[in-house]
Amino acid sequence: MTDPAFWELLGQVALETLTLLVLLSGLVGLLIPVFPGLTIMWLGTLVYAVVEAVNGNMTWLDWVLFTLITLLMIGGNIVDNIIIAKHVREKNVPWSSILWAFAAGLILSITLTPLAGMVASPLGLFLAEWRRLKDKQGALDNTKAWMKGWGWSLAARFGIGVLMIIFWALWAWL
Repeated sequence: MTDPAFWELLGQVALETLTLLVLLSGLVGLLIPVFPGLTIMWLGTLVYAVVEAVNGNMTWLDWVLFTLITLLMIGGNIVDNIIIAKHVREKNVPWSSILWAFAAGLILSITLTPLAGMVASPLGLFLAEWRRLKDKQGALDNTKAWMKGWGWSLAARFGIGVLMIIFWALWAWL
């Protein structure tokens, strides 16, 4: 048990296990609209990269894979907002209603639970649109557009998250 190779291997297994747990937690967190799952996943790979670099284990290919993971995180966070906004803007929903929905989801996610935030976002949009339109059905139609956009956004972010895990696995285990 005093063999340094044993402790080095144990440390590497612990680092990879913790990184994988962070990646999987971020991936599951993508189900919550305001949870920054892709950013959490990227932070896990950043810590992994720093530890590997300090230990002198980063090759040029490792840096390329980390760069790809970084670009996926940035692109995924941008595409998320574009997809949702595109769906609601097609219904001529004003930015003020979109901001109400976002604020409601964010505030309730922070003060209560992320699940409350999942309910609050579309409810916030519905209430803002009902007040603006004075038409319950119109507000409901716009909320459905929000939900459809969120569904497509979730699919895109989840796919990007899976790609991030695949790139990290190639980096860590090849």
